[in-house]
Amino acid sequence: MTPPTRPNSLKLILIPTLISVAMTLLRFSDELQHWSEKWFSTDTGGITPSGVSWVFGVTWLAFPFGIYFAWKLVPAGEVHPHLAKSISCAALGLIIALGGLRFIPPLVPIGFPRILIVIWLIMVAGALIQFPGWPSLFKILLAYGVASRAVVVGVMFVAMRGNWGTHYDYVGMPPQFQLGFWRGFFWLAFFPQLVFWVAFTILIGSVGGLFAAVLARRLKSAPQANTMV
Repeated sequence: MTPPTRPNSLKLILIPTLISVAMTLLRFSDELQHWSEKWFSTDTGGITPSGVSWVFGVTWLAFPFGIYFAWKLVPAGEVHPHLAKSISCAALGLIIALGGLRFIPPLVPIGFPRILIVIWLIMVAGALIQFPGWPSLFKILLAYGVASRAVVVGVMFVAMRGNWGTHYDYVGMPPQFQLGFWRGFFWLAFFPQLVFWVAFTILIGSVGGLFAAVLARRLKSAPQANTMV
């Protein structure tokens, strides 16, 4: 019997990345056209989604694509071998990210924008813990996260350079958060997207991947239970 082959990472992330690119370009285009403030709000927002404009964005896609990637990684007839470890890693990562982002920054006596480094590192810590739980899923989520967020970086560069009044160029930010173009680009676009949001993608995608792993285990155990009846 030929052992199942692991899917190629680049082929696996191709369609999800294209969907993410399309979503980013759609959101950017519609904000420029001011189609609907409800669905395509130009408000910068934050980590926690508000309203419904988050639907047209790439942030929430980490969860379903995590399920998709995990389902593709689980070979036919084989369940994930480290499910308990993955659950522990995901739970610990969420605790670090949610708890750390809430309690640590207010305790660190660093002003803006350097406090962003602390915020990025907290999310990175939550993401790195996912590696021992499921290394192959971690690598694919990393590749997808970098690919999808690199496009966002490009869009933000164009928007910030042209001051186009979208959430990609932080329209409406208070004066104390206004930076020059290059400082603003690196502090508010380049590093947040390729560090914080890639780490976020890994963490949330890993949580989504657990659903696929649990389902695979149930599907495998079901036929065994039927044969014992």
